[in-house]
Amino acid sequence: QKSEESRTISKISRELKEIVFVIQSQSNSFHSKRAEDLKRDILKQAADLGKELPTVLLTHQMDKHEGAWTILPLMKDFSVTYGRNSSWIFFCEEDTRIQVIKLLEILGRFDSSKEWFLGKALYDEESTIIHHYAFAENPTVFKFPDFAAGWALSVPLVNKLSKKLKSEPLKSDFTIDLKHEIALYIWQKGEGPHLTPVLEFCTDDVNSYKVDYCATTFSNSLPLCGEPMKKEDVFVAVKTCRKFHGDRIPVVKQTWEREAALIEYYSDYADISIPAVDLGIPNTDRGHCGKTFAILERFLNHTSPRTPWLVIVDDDTLISIFRLRKLLSCYDPSEPVFLGERYGYGLGTGGYSYITGGGGMVFSRIAVQKLLASKCRCYSMDAPDDMVLGMCFSGLGIPITHSPLFHQARPMDYPKDYLAHQIPVSFHKHWNIDPVKVYFTWLAPNTEETQNGKKVGYNREDL
Repeated sequence: QKSEESRTISKISRELKEIVFVIQSQSNSFHSKRAEDLKRDILKQAADLGKELPTVLLTHQMDKHEGAWTILPLMKDFSVTYGRNSSWIFFCEEDTRIQVIKLLEILGRFDSSKEWFLGKALYDEESTIIHHYAFAENPTVFKFPDFAAGWALSVPLVNKLSKKLKSEPLKSDFTIDLKHEIALYIWQKGEGPHLTPVLEFCTDDVNSYKVDYCATTFSNSLPLCGEPMKKEDVFVAVKTCRKFHGDRIPVVKQTWEREAALIEYYSDYADISIPAVDLGIPNTDRGHCGKTFAILERFLNHTSPRTPWLVIVDDDTLISIFRLRKLLSCYDPSEPVFLGERYGYGLGTGGYSYITGGGGMVFSRIAVQKLLASKCRCYSMDAPDDMVLGMCFSGLGIPITHSPLFHQARPMDYPKDYLAHQIPVSFHKHWNIDPVKVYFTWLAPNTEETQNGKKVGYNREDL
């Protein structure tokens, strides 16, 4: 009995040593602490099981390269360092919770000498702009991993990807939805492996009844670190222009305007009925860099220095200021924070990350001060404001802070299963939807009232 048990433990110990855990972490102090907590938890579980501890890496510490978060540039390092003595690289987010012994059991079902790409499968119900309308005939055929549930690559596949990256560098200029782009890269137009769905990789909440069955779960409540930010601590700037005063501004007024204590509308035309402020910057059809920098200057010079946060949104952004105030309780406004949905540009060749504007861009006052003190400015008035800001902050060494709760597109542009474990902060664009209905279904404060600490199911019809 005893020796059987010790054989099992030593087998577990050996297998555990062959897994490299990679936490998709960020350098902002709130996020890096969460990632460190998860690392400690994995190592503690491992110590309780046996001797040999696995390797646990945090992506933000791995590489000075801006693109470490896009994972693929790290494959060469993984291959060189772990290509011989490891079997699996297991990736997860800072809020993924892992039952290590269960994970070992699941990975043990797959022959790690073969090429495997494992995860919880997501797919598009209809082709979508954020995936460049890929697989337009039948988008459901292509599966990609929900990072929140964790995902794994066998080391032979890592070695193969590393080789491929040496001979053909990453081509894509933009990184928009990393999980989809990684799956496409691995799939290699059908020559590489498809994602193999693993049902025990779950995004059910840590307290779900399914937790005994799952190797991973996900903490899917809105982060809250103490009291929500006060309404007066968040200044909201809405970018608009004369041609949208009639159709987009009324939507803001019917939906989220009442949640904001401090809000101004910035336009190319002063309209007292809104009221809209003319910044003296003509409207441009493309990027709005000139207008955005004028808003940043105005925030610094015309609002109370005691207002720590600025949010810039488009006039067709739907946002929950109520949830944003909760989320901001986790960030230290004395740090330069630039928060929203992260995209990347040219990261295979040293480019930069940026916060995409449509989902909303959140700045701490100190971040705005550092930016404007730096002399980094628009190279033209109609340059894309979000990309110029990304470039400037990158040059200043101020990291982008990503939150998947901000969305550049509409609810129907994301897999239902992905949104099911989120409490979203924003969506963007009014095409072919009823924006007021979207707001009240997905973002209005009353959708998250709790009963006995349990979230009440949302009433989300298929929008």
